[in-house]
Formats: sequence, C-alpha cells, structure tokens
Amino acid sequence: MTEATASSANSPALLRHWNATAITFAVLAIVGLVGTWLFNALAIVQMRNYLGDWFGSGPAVNSLGVDLLVVAVAGSILIIIEARRLGMKRAWLYIVLSGITAFAFTFPLFLAMRERKLVERGRH
Repeated sequence: MTEATASSANSPALLRHWNATAITFAVLAIVGLVGTWLFNALAIVQMRNYLGDWFGSGPAVNSLGVDLLVVAVAGSILIIIEARRLGMKRAWLYIVLSGITAFAFTFPLFLAMRERKLVERGRH
C-alpha cells in the first residue's frame, strides 16, 4: 500500500483521496472564482460594457483576451481527453460551468478532481 493510499484509508470520507496537489488546485479554483466574480460584480454595478471593455480597451487587453481564449480552448480539450482516459463522469460540466463562472475556477477544479482520481486509482 502506498503512503497516499495508507493516509487516505485513515482519513475521514470527506477528505479521502485529497493530497497536497489536489488541495492546491482546489484553493486555486476558489481564488479564480472569487477573483473573477468580484470584478464581474464591479462591472455590473458600474454598468460597464463587459465585452466592449474586454475586447475594446487596446492591444494589450486584446492580447490578453486572445491568450485566455486559446488557453480555455486547449484546457477544454484536455478536460475531455483526460476525463475519458481516467473514466471521470460529466466532464462536460466543467466546460459549461466555465461560461457561467470562469475558466479560472473550473480548470483548477477539474485538475483537483483529476488528482483525486489518480490518487484513488493508486497512481500517487
């Protein structure tokens, strides 16, 4: 029995399969959710043109928009491929939820759940 398996066997059911890597990704997911939603709420309160601000505020912001879009597409492909490989169910929800919340939330959340699946399968 590996150290990760031994420690998870003695932990409460809620914490089973959570190692340091999974916890780190979960914390990043929370930071991504809170950070993006704070600025989204600010944009709503100030009645800003969200997409206009994102894509119309100059070349640097446009560059960031393209950068994030490409990363989100690549990350979405990774989510589908990895979820299928590991037998994770309903991976499409991470992609759908990214449109409602933020990819800065759903991608690290997927990585945390992926890490838990790897620990469960005994790969760590």
